[in-house]
Amino acid sequence: MFLSPVKIMVIVAVVLLLLGPDKLPEVAHRLGSSWRALKRLQERVESEVREVIPDLPSTGDIARIVRSPINLLNQLSDQVDAKEAAEVRKNAPPAPPETVVAPLITPPSRPVAARTENSTVPPDPSLN
Repeated sequence: MFLSPVKIMVIVAVVLLLLGPDKLPEVAHRLGSSWRALKRLQERVESEVREVIPDLPSTGDIARIVRSPINLLNQLSDQVDAKEAAEVRKNAPPAPPETVVAPLITPPSRPVAARTENSTVPPDPSLN
């Protein structure tokens, strides 16, 4: 898509041969004034469109979108997901209050002595 410097030199040489040195300044002046008029028209159209559609992204953003439409789709998807999540949170019923449940088994009133290997307490015969 882009022209290399060599290609540009060839185009300039061909134009110089076709037009000649006498007409080249006149043609360059016409091209410059046409380019300026086209830029003014573009700016006028853009300002009128922005008056009608104030939410329109900037020209740089539009160029980025055109180059990478997948990123735009991902951004729009994220925005929709965020809006849906906010809507769900807004419409969700309030959470029930937490209830405290009393334990079914009451802990012993005195601490149980821990058994060690050197303990002199005989093993309980009912456990065999």
